[in-house]
Amino acid sequence: MEQRTYNQYCATARTLDLVGERWTLLLIRELLTGPKRFGDLQASLRGLGTGLLAARLKQLEREGLAHKITLPPPARTPAYALTEAGEELGPAVLELARWGLKWAMGERRDGETFHPGWAVLGLRACFDPEAAAGLRATYEFRVGDEVFHARVEDGTIDTLHGPAQRPDAVLTIGEEAFLDLTGQRLTLAEAIDGGAATTSGDEKALRRLKDLFRLPRPRSRVAPG
Repeated sequence: MEQRTYNQYCATARTLDLVGERWTLLLIRELLTGPKRFGDLQASLRGLGTGLLAARLKQLEREGLAHKITLPPPARTPAYALTEAGEELGPAVLELARWGLKWAMGERRDGETFHPGWAVLGLRACFDPEAAAGLRATYEFRVGDEVFHARVEDGTIDTLHGPAQRPDAVLTIGEEAFLDLTGQRLTLAEAIDGGAATTSGDEKALRRLKDLFRLPRPRSRVAPG
């Protein structure tokens, strides 16, 4: 597959030459949360055909943004992981996510897929370091059938797929309620009071949870009038 180019000696254009093709940034989004097998990427990127997925992964390898690895035991299966250059795209992807939360999300459209696991990166995008000053806690999130967790360490956060070994606090919530929560149609307190969510664990850590993630107020891209 021939790679298109803007033919501009400009850092922005050169970057878009590498990651501007359809699906490429979404593949990087998936790999920013850890190595993924080919099948994992297929499951998360519904609509991306097998042939095009293979082509995009080869492009990422060729350009030094991703490489093949073997997952550690017990999996011991081939997977893809980002290189140092690929990892350094993380802040740009998070900034795109923040922009999208403010200017692009709106209501869910018919046919749009959603995976709660995408929130692993979303938690980083919405994290408020100042609100986490002095806090050391591990939060486990059980959203529908998916489980992920966040380790907060005095103003920093690390988010990962899978359960935490020793979570200080656990939030369990259904997928639809979680979408209402992230869409700011429901608050965490309302979800708990209404039975759509349950919490357990350290009370102090749970009290601080609501302040750790700041969602931007949605805005319209259409100018008034």
